[in-house]
Amino acid sequence: MKIDKNSYGSIAIIYICCAAVIAAMFLLVRIDWLDWTITGVAIWVAVWQTKFFLVPNKKVTSCDKNVLSVADGRVVIVEQEYEGEYLKRDCIKVSVYMNFFDYHANFWPVKGTVTYYKYHPGKHFFAFKPKSSQDNEHTCTAIKTPEGHEILFKQIAGGFARRIVNYAKPGLSVEAGAQCGIIKFGSRIDIFLPLDAQIKVKVGDLAVSCESVIATL
Repeated sequence: MKIDKNSYGSIAIIYICCAAVIAAMFLLVRIDWLDWTITGVAIWVAVWQTKFFLVPNKKVTSCDKNVLSVADGRVVIVEQEYEGEYLKRDCIKVSVYMNFFDYHANFWPVKGTVTYYKYHPGKHFFAFKPKSSQDNEHTCTAIKTPEGHEILFKQIAGGFARRIVNYAKPGLSVEAGAQCGIIKFGSRIDIFLPLDAQIKVKVGDLAVSCESVIATL
């Protein structure tokens, strides 16, 4: 397990803020029970926030036909939807919502070649709301597998997220289960799959990045 390479600055800011709060309590308030209570809370916040930026070691469920979960979280949507940005066709959309306590590192869902990538600035509605898919800050990444299947996934910022990191660029060869980026704080992943894909999850299921099979192609 390691810290995401793009997140050292964010962690440093969190630690500095927590340390400042602790110092202010002991220097200005000087009420023992309150000082130690706030200190405990600040340390908990620092540890909790650090988890956001960890890249956990994952055991990849290996099979060229599998589409793996991009993120840890809960499946909130499984439905047919037209993907109008790049694929230009009806797809099965599977959405995984990440809450404050999930790891927020993201991973490539399949092996293949990146055929499309675009970053979209936007708003910051809560990520579980349907309109967040189009209106929120998000990225779109399409991958073509060696067998010729093409899928697209979106990283969608949530109500508190203010930065999306994605390593995609057209022509990049990727391996299923390798890290593709991170979304900082609450957020969502939408995966657009061919209509003939065999969906392996349902609404309410918990998904584990790299391990849970979302669908087979």
